[in-house]
Amino acid sequence: MGYIGYFTVVKSKDIISSPYNPRLDSMADRVVRGKILDKSGNVLAETDTADDGSEYRYYPYGEIFAHVVGYSSQGKSGLESTQNFNLLTSDAFILEKLVKEFQDQKNIGDNVVTTLDVDLQSAAYNALGDNKGAVVIMEPSTGKVLAMVSKPSFDPNSVAANWDALNSDENSVLLNRATQGLYAPGSTFKIVTTLEYMREHPEDYNSYSYNCTGSITYGDTTIPCANHAVHGAEDLASSFANSCNSSFCNIGMNLDVKKYQETAENLLIGSKLPGDFATGKSEFQLTENDSTAEKMMTAMGQGKTQVSPYQMALITSAIANGGTLMRPYLVDSVTNYTGTIISETTPEKYKDLMTSAEASQLKTYMEGVVSYGTGSVLSGQSYSVAGKTGTAEYSMDSSSQNHSWFVGFSNVDNPELVVSVIVEQSDGNTKAVNVAKSIFDSYYY
Repeated sequence: MGYIGYFTVVKSKDIISSPYNPRLDSMADRVVRGKILDKSGNVLAETDTADDGSEYRYYPYGEIFAHVVGYSSQGKSGLESTQNFNLLTSDAFILEKLVKEFQDQKNIGDNVVTTLDVDLQSAAYNALGDNKGAVVIMEPSTGKVLAMVSKPSFDPNSVAANWDALNSDENSVLLNRATQGLYAPGSTFKIVTTLEYMREHPEDYNSYSYNCTGSITYGDTTIPCANHAVHGAEDLASSFANSCNSSFCNIGMNLDVKKYQETAENLLIGSKLPGDFATGKSEFQLTENDSTAEKMMTAMGQGKTQVSPYQMALITSAIANGGTLMRPYLVDSVTNYTGTIISETTPEKYKDLMTSAEASQLKTYMEGVVSYGTGSVLSGQSYSVAGKTGTAEYSMDSSSQNHSWFVGFSNVDNPELVVSVIVEQSDGNTKAVNVAKSIFDSYYY
């Protein structure tokens, strides 16, 4: 009896919502599927009626929200999948529901009001241009996901008609690169390496010094700095701001690998990530038995480490929010079709990923990236930014073949937007930091 009560109250919704449960199809026979709205009430998905009386799902913004909102034909994805139960539940006024049932008419399903922002989503989509890649934008103080873009995209209005082509597309257009794409993090991983160095040298990490000559050689391995730049004498702050590969390889050779693994785990690398959507599992595979060359490569963000843009957004959100990661969410509330609130999401703490002192120091280092380092394109604006750029090689054939990264947050003293960007196969042409700047500009100007 106790389990039946638990199942009814706690587990029944998950079972009913399962895509393998045919009961949902029968619910669609009695309820008109509700709308999906952005935070300001803009319609992202709604049910319309064709001339022959059949219902179909309409997505006003087409490709812009395709991956995060999803589709509802040929199966379901995105919010259409995770919110299936709510969209097919009607909390209309009870007498209205009874009258419609007697008249053999469908009731109108509940609406899902998301945290998404049409303006930010459109800005991110446009900023990526024709590039493959992804953008995640979050509000660090609450955990709200404000935008989630993946490219190449597809038109959810024509999924059924183009299903075979979409499934066989060599560019994997159906893959949500923001949450499921896994990439070498490049120099954005220097955030993790820096945190580990700080933890191993809590009293004197600001005394670190290194003389960069443009490359570092250990054994048979030589690793250059970007463009073979000679950075000269550096401390930890300038090593971070200049994204000096030589300095970080030097740091990596001397880190305690087990503690390094623990720090990666603290930042949820290798863990199931919070959120109501499918995510790829990031990996940190460095072991004590790996070569010094592998330790050097890992410290600068290459090696065998794999992360998603969403993963890096969570780490950056924790830094922006004083070390605390708020539980990320996409659904702000569920209302009936007249707008009466049925349920609301309350922001809540997920986990402390680091101490407030560590977050404050990392924030300072990230400010240096913008004020005098590799992210200086973001300096001198009416808004302030702290961030980290990154370049991740994706081919052994040529060092010019790379992905471009940027993670950071705006309004540094009271962070407003966390932005995580990857541009695939940028090869030095389109930089993620410029994509981020376009997004920030659209928000603040």
